[in-house]
Amino acid sequence: MAGAAAAVAGVATTESAQPATAADLYGSGALGDWTILSRSISTAATITYVRDHDGVYMFGDSIAVQDGKALATRLMSRAGISLAVHNWSGRPTRPAVDALENWALKYGLPRRILMATGTNDIFNPPVFAAQVDRTMRIVGSNRTVIWVNTQISRTAKAAAVQVADQRNSAWINSQIHDADKKYPNLRIVRWAEYLAAQPSRMTQLLREGVHTTVPAGQDARNELMVQAITAV
Repeated sequence: MAGAAAAVAGVATTESAQPATAADLYGSGALGDWTILSRSISTAATITYVRDHDGVYMFGDSIAVQDGKALATRLMSRAGISLAVHNWSGRPTRPAVDALENWALKYGLPRRILMATGTNDIFNPPVFAAQVDRTMRIVGSNRTVIWVNTQISRTAKAAAVQVADQRNSAWINSQIHDADKKYPNLRIVRWAEYLAAQPSRMTQLLREGVHTTVPAGQDARNELMVQAITAV
């Protein structure tokens, strides 16, 4: 088990964003310096074990930093599937795809890739689609990409920012949906739709409009990912 489990460290950190400014085109503010925030990155030994034992590579942001260890445990206990992670709080999708590309070149890829990223792209939504396309080129047509969609509306922010967050989340999700039409090997984990299906879930499963509550929200989101992974 020690060899199979992902090496997950660090604590969850709220997605980094500065208050909106005159230069803020999309209403959610500006992305802060995510490189100084907490991260969870598996060791080389775990990565190669996962690659060689039909496991899953995961690339995510602070929600994944918080929830990754519980996901690894759930995957292993449910289906014997191991997980290697490259999760970094506050990180947008482009550097997450850089990490994917690095692992592809250095280690090679397993047949399933989990992308739990997009939350921090609300600050600049138009750049997101190109990174989904880039992911699919790196992975190729013989592997499956499982992408978790987004739901952000930061409750500590002003009402106008919360509205912008929601609008930009929907913009990110529409780009994932468009990619799903282009790529037969792309699967969507519909976290946003799951939350919207029952209004009470927004407060029960999210603690500040972004990160999952523990254990309820964490369990719900991780279960959706496990179902998507084991279906492939």
